[in-house]
Amino acid sequence: MILGQSLAQWRAQYPLLDELIALRETSWFNPAVAPVSEALGDVGLSAADVADASARLARFAPYLARVFPQTAVSGGIIESDILPLPQMQALLGEEAQTEEGIGTLWLKRDSHLPISGSIKARGGIYEVLKHAEDLALAAGLLSLEDDYACLDSDAMRDFFGGYQVAVGSTGNLGLSIGIISARLGFRATVHMSADARKWKKDKLRAHGVTVVEYASDYSVAVEQGRRQAEADPRCHFVDDENSRHLFLGYAVAGERLKQQLAAASVVVDAEHPLFVYLPCGVGGGPGGVAFGLKLVFGDAVHCLFAEPTHSPCMLLGVHTGRHEELAVQDFGIDNRTAADGLAVGRPSGFVGRAMQRLIDGYYTVSDEQMFRYLALLEQTEGQRLEPSALAGMPGVLRVLGEQQGYRQRMGLTPQRMAQATHLVWATGGSMVLQAEMDSYLARGRQLLQGSGED
Repeated sequence: MILGQSLAQWRAQYPLLDELIALRETSWFNPAVAPVSEALGDVGLSAADVADASARLARFAPYLARVFPQTAVSGGIIESDILPLPQMQALLGEEAQTEEGIGTLWLKRDSHLPISGSIKARGGIYEVLKHAEDLALAAGLLSLEDDYACLDSDAMRDFFGGYQVAVGSTGNLGLSIGIISARLGFRATVHMSADARKWKKDKLRAHGVTVVEYASDYSVAVEQGRRQAEADPRCHFVDDENSRHLFLGYAVAGERLKQQLAAASVVVDAEHPLFVYLPCGVGGGPGGVAFGLKLVFGDAVHCLFAEPTHSPCMLLGVHTGRHEELAVQDFGIDNRTAADGLAVGRPSGFVGRAMQRLIDGYYTVSDEQMFRYLALLEQTEGQRLEPSALAGMPGVLRVLGEQQGYRQRMGLTPQRMAQATHLVWATGGSMVLQAEMDSYLARGRQLLQGSGED
């Protein structure tokens, strides 16, 4: 029995479950999506909250520029560039088999964010910085008018050394939390699930972070991190499932992307819609980014979440309306995927509920497709990403091929689609070790050869 109902009853009530249980690639376009003016209130956060987070990151910029030299060129601002993908766009256009134009394809390279090389460098680093600021202000060791580069001192590291930071992670969030926490001086512990790559654990340990490994999945790692924090009042737990601070750190991306698109002369409005494809694990990263995008672009932006066929937790939670009450394992789905950053069986209830009327659609991607696109992207554009970062790539095909009345309902006429911008959010990959990246590419190329595309 699952929440009081048999599997047969669940399948009868939600026929889409048949597709998920069979691990078939599927798409679901959200019939409840509503105008931003109606749905933003669901989130419980505002543009002022995002502006506050942005101002905090600006205060920390001198510190980050000093202790992480790779951020000096951006003045201590952690941001990634956008990159047009003309060759990949042509390939997807052929795959779409449509006479209508598919618009233009871009890559958002959070895969190359400084410090920890993934989207988690946004929310993860932001939350630790906010915690550090709160502690230092309360202790009278810092004022908002100070040059925050003063935090790079033995005295401040000794102060933060009296506190702990803990997090549960499949890998990338742990890297971000661990690296920034250790650099500030906190005693950091990262609870890592079985899905986490060895190189990520090794990198954390090289930074002086305590890594605790589990044979179980993400949920167990998170629960253990939560227990550690509950046992120590001086331990701050970064709650990937429920944190508003993580969410706001991601949301800052919206205003920054608006500036980048404007600088590239990309118009975003009703006649020139923007589609953003976001790989989704527990939901905090894509949820926060989508919130920030909705604040700045309103109804002109359409956000879709992409998940592995073996870990469709957010799709399951939102589609049934039961959110974190359900895990994919309840339905016999194993949560085992090469997309380690997305290997999450139970979604964030906070994000699911906050964004359930703001996300246009959800779709699943097989590991084989992610590897295929990984090799294709490297072959055509020279970009190397980890498998989970490719989950967004087939999004344009899902939108163009949908048969659920979504485009008609949203007023997405052929003319508007031909003028659309499609942005694939690349969530990680630049820090993957060469040998591991070579193995990813070899697997992807083998799949391409098998399909006659190489």
